[in-house]
Amino acid sequence: MEKNSIKAFLEYSEERFTKRIIYKKGETTAFVLNFLPGQELPTHKHPGTEVYLYVVSGSGTIIINGTDTEASEADLIHVNRDDEMAFKNSGSEPVSLYVVLSKIPSEQYAKNI
Repeated sequence: MEKNSIKAFLEYSEERFTKRIIYKKGETTAFVLNFLPGQELPTHKHPGTEVYLYVVSGSGTIIINGTDTEASEADLIHVNRDDEMAFKNSGSEPVSLYVVLSKIPSEQYAKNI
């Protein structure tokens, strides 16, 4: 077992958004993205990987395939492996996103029980 506090990864920089890796295990990586007001994550893709985002604090705009959607604290967002995504802190407070990049190793792990 490995236990962490997300608070330890909430680090902001005046220069640009920050990315702080929490876990990197096999084909899964978990990290926190931290944005001050006005900072952006450029448009990009994650081919072959599903992306799951949880808004830890703040609010901003997530752009998926050119469509803007407001995202705020406690929102959960799934981005498909072929989608183009970007994010902008369009608010007046810092924003932190908990992100998991994952490949499903077997369909048996993707069923409700």
